[in-house]
Amino acid sequence: MGTGLIIFLVLAFFIFMSSFFTVKQQTSVVIERFGKFQSVRNSGLQLKIPIVDRLAGRVNLKIQQLDVIIETKTRDNVFIKMKVSVQFKVIQEKVYEAFYKLEYPHDQITSYVFDVVRAEVPKLKLDDVFERKDDIAVAVKRELNEAMSTYGYDIINTLVTDIDPDIQVKNAMNRINAADREKTAAEFEAESSRIRIVAKAKAEAESKRLQGQGIADQRREIARGLVESVEVLNNVGINSQEASALIVVTQHYDTLQSIGSDTNSNLILLPNSPQAGSDMLNNMVASFTASNQVGEMMKKNTPKKVEKHKPTPPQSGYEDDNEPQV
Repeated sequence: MGTGLIIFLVLAFFIFMSSFFTVKQQTSVVIERFGKFQSVRNSGLQLKIPIVDRLAGRVNLKIQQLDVIIETKTRDNVFIKMKVSVQFKVIQEKVYEAFYKLEYPHDQITSYVFDVVRAEVPKLKLDDVFERKDDIAVAVKRELNEAMSTYGYDIINTLVTDIDPDIQVKNAMNRINAADREKTAAEFEAESSRIRIVAKAKAEAESKRLQGQGIADQRREIARGLVESVEVLNNVGINSQEASALIVVTQHYDTLQSIGSDTNSNLILLPNSPQAGSDMLNNMVASFTASNQVGEMMKKNTPKKVEKHKPTPPQSGYEDDNEPQV
């Protein structure tokens, strides 16, 4: 076998092997013949004519994501940076359009996102941008679908993933939020204090009422005990004045005893000698006796009331005794 034949067989083998190629899953291959579009091949083992056909390119059919960062201003002249994430894919039936009609799809999508966002955000205030970010995302998706479907691209979803105002604006918003929360906290604390004060006042009122009732009951029992004590003393020959004085002196010594039982008391009663109790008793008996005597004398000296009789009118037909009758 000659050398030329061996070289020919080797070349024929490589040419034959180059006729076969594989396409991965979720991928399409564009075949050109002499520079002209020939066909689109999908996943699996594929065959082409050697030398005549060539692989022009591979198109990814997976869902892709493009993050676009845009700086724009709101209606109230606040500059913000927005991050819009666009999820898209190539339609399998439109691989030709996606490969031949659009050379830089990412740049095209970015341009449309900029156009829509800078048309929608200046209509809204800063607070409305945060609240209506979904509306902005829907507007971007609608615009992109209308524009990119012609080029074989399907917009799966658009998301406004970040809204970043200027640092000074964020600090001001944080201060406003903090002040509002402090105001709410102060209102709750004031309401809590009011409830505690009302509850305390009600408790004190109930305590005073029960205390007053207890004092009234105590004084009633003391008065009842005094009456019984006076009756007992009267039965043994002690008159009311002496009994009253004795009870007062007894209460005086009870008070001294209660004061003496308190070790922290600094109260001093003057006079406080043993003779003082006897003098107090004699003075009270004398004063009670004198007051009774004065009362009896006032009763005796009070004049009795004299009834005044109205004069009897003269009877008809008669006149005074000194004048003659007619």
